[in-house]
Order: sequence, then C-alpha cells, then structure tokens
Amino acid sequence: MGNIIYIAIGIIVGMLSMGIVYLILRKKAFSLISNQKVIAEKIIQDAEEKAKSLKKEKILEGKEEWFQQKKVLEDEIKERQKELRKLEKASNDRLASLDRRLESLENKETNLTQLERKNQKFEDVLNKRADEIDNLINDQQKKLEEIAGMTHEEALNQLKSELISTAKKHTAGEIRQSIEQLKSDATAKSAEILATAIQRMAVDYVSESTVSVVSLPSDEMKGRIIGREGRNIRSFEKASGVDLIIDDTPEAVVLSCFDPIRREIARLSLEKLISDGRIHPGRIEEVIEKTGKEMDEHLVKVGEKAFLEANVHNISPNIIKILGRLKYRTSYGQNVLQHSIETAWISGIMAAELGLNQEMARRAGLLHDIGKAIDHEFDGSHAVIGANIARKNGECKTVINAIEAHHEDVTPDTVYAALVQASDAISGARPGARREMLESYMQRLSKLEEIAGSIEGVNKSYAIQAGRELRIIVEPTNVNDESAAFIAQDIASKIEKEVQYPGTIKVTVIRETRQIAVAK
Repeated sequence: MGNIIYIAIGIIVGMLSMGIVYLILRKKAFSLISNQKVIAEKIIQDAEEKAKSLKKEKILEGKEEWFQQKKVLEDEIKERQKELRKLEKASNDRLASLDRRLESLENKETNLTQLERKNQKFEDVLNKRADEIDNLINDQQKKLEEIAGMTHEEALNQLKSELISTAKKHTAGEIRQSIEQLKSDATAKSAEILATAIQRMAVDYVSESTVSVVSLPSDEMKGRIIGREGRNIRSFEKASGVDLIIDDTPEAVVLSCFDPIRREIARLSLEKLISDGRIHPGRIEEVIEKTGKEMDEHLVKVGEKAFLEANVHNISPNIIKILGRLKYRTSYGQNVLQHSIETAWISGIMAAELGLNQEMARRAGLLHDIGKAIDHEFDGSHAVIGANIARKNGECKTVINAIEAHHEDVTPDTVYAALVQASDAISGARPGARREMLESYMQRLSKLEEIAGSIEGVNKSYAIQAGRELRIIVEPTNVNDESAAFIAQDIASKIEKEVQYPGTIKVTVIRETRQIAVAK
C-alpha cells in the first residue's frame, strides 16, 4: 500500500514538474514571440524608411535625367533653328539673285527690242539702197550689151572658155611631166633608202624553243630531283610554275612552260640545286626565290644594254625592265629583242635619209613590240598593249602612235609610224629572219579566206598584213550594217576555233554602195 502511495506521489510530482516546465517554456515562447514582433516591426519600419529614401533618390535621378534630355532636345532644336535660318537666308539670297537676274534679263530684252527696231530700220534702208544699185547695174549691163552686141551671160561664157582653154594648153604638159618625174624620183629614192637600211642591218638570230633541257651529271640525280614520294619535284613545280619532265632521256631533264621568264628562272635554279647537291623542299623554294630576284636585276641590265645599243636615252625604269623580258621571247623563231633593236636602227637609218629626227625614229622602232613582253597577261593585240605601256610611262604621242599603228590597229598620224611599219616588215620578212614553213603559211591564209567565203552575203575576202588581218567585202544589197557586225563576229569566232595562228587576227567587214551613170 505504501508503495502505491509513493508511486502516486511520484506521478503527481512528475506531473507538477511537467506543468511547471510547460509554464516556463510557454512564458519564454511568449517572450520570444513578443521580441520577434518588435524586431519585425523594426525591420518593416527600416524597410519603409529605406524605400522612401530610394524613392526620393529615383525621383531626383529621374528629374535630373529629364532635365538633361530636355537640355539635349533644346540644344538640338536650337541647332535645327540655326540651320533653318541659314537655309532661309540662302533661299532669300537666291530669290534676290533671281530677282536681279530677272530684272537684268528684262533690261536686256528691252535693249534687244530696241536694237531689233534699229536693225529693221537699217535693213529697210539697205534693201532700198540695194534695189537702187541693182537698177543701176541692170541699166549699165543693158547699155554694155547694146554696145557689144551680146548678152551678159554670153560674154561671161566666152571669157571663161578662152581662159580655160589657154590654161589647159600651158599647164597640161608641165603637170604631166612633173607628176611622172615625182613618181620616178619617189620610187628611186624609197628603193635607195630601203636598200641602204637593209644592207647596213644584216643580223643573224639564234632561235629559241618553248622548252629548256638541263644536263645532269648522272642518271642518279633524277632520283634526288624527284625526292621521297615525289616531294622534291612537286615543290619545284609549285614554286617555279614550270613543268619538270623526267623521262628515259639519259642524263637530262626537260623544263616546259609558256612563260620564257619563268622557264629561265627554273632552269637556272635547277642548275644551282644540281651543282650544290642539297635538294629538298625548303632549299628549292629558297633557290627559286633568290634566282627570281637575280633575274629581275638581269632583265634591267639587258634592257639598259638594249637601249645603249640602240642609242636611245631617257627611258622609264619600268619600260627598261619590260624591254629586257623580250630577250626570252621569240616570234616564229626570231628573237624579239634583237628584232626590236634591228627595227630601231632601220628606222633611224631611213629617218636620216629623209632628214627626220633619228632618235625619235629609233625610239619608236625599239619600243614597237614591247607589248609582246606581257601580251599573255592582258587581252588585246600586242600593239595596243605596248601603246598603253608607253602611255602610262610618259612616252610622247608620236612614239605611242607609232607603236599602236605598226599593225594598223589605228591610223598612222605621223611619218614615224610609217617608218616603223616599214622597218618592222623589213626586219621580219628578210630571208632567214623567221622560222615558218611556206606551206603552212599559205595554208593558213587559204583557210582564212575559205572561212570568210563560207558566210552568206560575202562577196570577196583578202588575207593581208601577213595573215594578221582578214578584209571582207559584202554585198550591200543583201547585208545591212547590223548584219555586217554579226558577220565580223561570226568569222572571228570561226577563226578562233578552226585556225592555229600567232598573235591576233583583225577581221574587217566593208559594206559600200556605188551608183554609176553613163553619159552618152
């Protein structure tokens, strides 16, 4: 029984303790809640004050930005107003100027009206005087006709007939003799000049081909040139722009390229590599680049030597270098640089015989084919290209015209152009100067005329200027001007497709009408 009492007392004590703890905890909780409310109220109050402060700052910033934008707009408005005032002033000035001009024109019109009235009065007076004079002349003529017994027209016709008859009798024989003598003298003199020029310029040429052969010390060198998996030969062809042909030819390789300068650079570079023995891609590029620079210097020296040999001075450095390139250019096996020098001297000799400026003639002759040095880089004939080079480098109009006209691309304006034409023909046409089979040459000319004859409306065709020009005469009744242009283009296209020829061929279509009447 006593244990039960103790247990009950313990339970009661425990419950009381728990109640006390609960009350204490409850009091603390209420205390914490009240503290938290105070803190929250304080935070809210601080936030509200901060928000009010930020609001004021933003309002101030907005006002400041608004004032700035307002100022910018006001400044812009002021600038616009200034511009408008300027435009208004200019417009007013123009209106005032127009008013003054209008007033001036009105004054001039008034003056012109007055002058016209005066002129009309003078004209009336003059007409009256002219009528009086005509009447006097008619009266005098009538009196003369009565005295002479013939009319005025009969007297004039008789006088004219007598004067014409007398003049014909005295001058016919003299004119005939003078013309014959002039023709004879001109023919003899021109033949003498050409013969003298040809005799004084008998020069041999060395023919050059479009490929170069490089000798090797042994066939083992071919393998070194090719390199591992062909890397050396690929590097060489890429750096030089030249095809390197290695075949079964003993101790030799072949270089092929349409550009003679690049081919010569490749030949010299390959000889240096073979002599040095170090052949690899890096060394190949280095040698080719160095050889190219040396070639540029060599071309300048060659050009300077050519000008000295032709006795021509004061030449642009750019023209000197371009002229040096002609040393490696051939035309029908004829070296173009030697041909240019020969043309220069022939032109100079003929100019001396005719009493003209020899240096001008030599200059035009030396530069006449300069366009061939770069004609593979530009469109058009080498004469036109050469004239453009001379024009850009400050040559005079006489030289430019002689270059451009030496194949009749333009009309010759001076006697020097005619001299260059003749000298070029002499140098290129003399026996042994150029290498071309007569049979192939004749076949080409016949083919040109055959192509022209196959076109409907063509009457006659002539291949002239050594095959450089095809001149075509069409039927004027069947072909109009527009069709003539199409015929020229059609024939040029067919020539490009069907004929192998050097340089360019000029196609000229002529359409003309002739009206003939016979007096019986």
